Amino acid sequence: MSILRGTQRSFQVALWFLVLAVFLLVGFLHVDFRLLKPDKVQEPPVTNIMFLKTHKTASSTILNILYRFSESHNLSTALPEGSRVHLGYPWFFVTRYVEGLKQDAHLQHHFNIMCNHLRFNYPEVQKVMPRDTFYFSILRNPVFQLESSFIYYKDYAPAFQRAKSLDEFLADPWKYYNASVSLKNVYAKNNMWFDFGFDNNAPADMDYVRKRLAEVEQRFHLVLIADYFDESMVLLRRRLRWQLDDVVSFKLNVRSQSAVSHLTPESQERVRHWCALDWQLYQHFNRTFWTQLHAELSPRQLTEEVEQLRERQRELMALCLQDPEPKNLTHIDDQNLRPYQGGKANILGYNLRHGLDTTTLHICQRMAMPELQHMAHMYSLQFPDKTPKDIPFLKK
Repeated sequence: MSILRGTQRSFQVALWFLVLAVFLLVGFLHVDFRLLKPDKVQEPPVTNIMFLKTHKTASSTILNILYRFSESHNLSTALPEGSRVHLGYPWFFVTRYVEGLKQDAHLQHHFNIMCNHLRFNYPEVQKVMPRDTFYFSILRNPVFQLESSFIYYKDYAPAFQRAKSLDEFLADPWKYYNASVSLKNVYAKNNMWFDFGFDNNAPADMDYVRKRLAEVEQRFHLVLIADYFDESMVLLRRRLRWQLDDVVSFKLNVRSQSAVSHLTPESQERVRHWCALDWQLYQHFNRTFWTQLHAELSPRQLTEEVEQLRERQRELMALCLQDPEPKNLTHIDDQNLRPYQGGKANILGYNLRHGLDTTTLHICQRMAMPELQHMAHMYSLQFPDKTPKDIPFLKK
């Protein structure tokens, strides 16, 4: 009996030493216990997704991410009908703008992903997407968003055509802007507000703005911030329960620095006043974005996951690209990787490395593929019996 008690006592002592050693090791390694939780990525990934693609907000890069995920997981995407390149924009979205959607009274949900440009119309979108769809969008500081729009839509928006510079336009915007001229002017005032389906010429009345913001919060699970793109991808990956490579990207539809204007402090303040609805939309969801991010990750976790994302991006750039710096149109060898050139913007693209094996080439091509070519590629995959999309600028 005494031998048994001695054995038990020895076992208890050994167990205490083991527990103590574990705690000392954890303390030495500075392990965050939250990191010991099961990774959400182990749960089934979210596959029913509606992305409201706003303008000049890094949304082309997110479109690329969604297209790649759709193709790699054999999902269906709500693509523009026929020769269209968007889902009816700038008119309100209706279901007839979607290819392959039967227009009948017993409409069934057909698609996993919806991500092309449209003006948000919730009742019509609901007809296309399943009930468990994850809705998200992205916003950008209106100062930089309007600056980008002015360059990109300089020759398209009547409000921009006569102004020599954005500073000149902002000094007296009503001299150039006429709300009744055409929908082409939506790019010149509260464009993000317009994309969400609201009146971009409405007065910035506090009660009106509060109600519209509540609508967005009710319908969208997440609104990202382009000014913090990597942090946005970290949060999106967690919410969608995706793998790291699913959200790694190359910057697409980016301009050369020579096409970027630097607004005076006075002009920046004028943007906030001129695009007051966009400014309030951005301020509100910038706050909610950081609140959600900090509720989900500790500062250390956020730093680590952002660095993991950037390191993986560097690895894929080294694997795929001749040069990680994007190139001017004339220096891009493959015409299928040459981006569309809008207005006065000098949109850049990439050259792939030579000698890539078939699997690697497939991955790299998808990551570097510009928006219009990628949309045409997805259309041909999904509707092989229909006439392929025509991309006129590639024929020039």
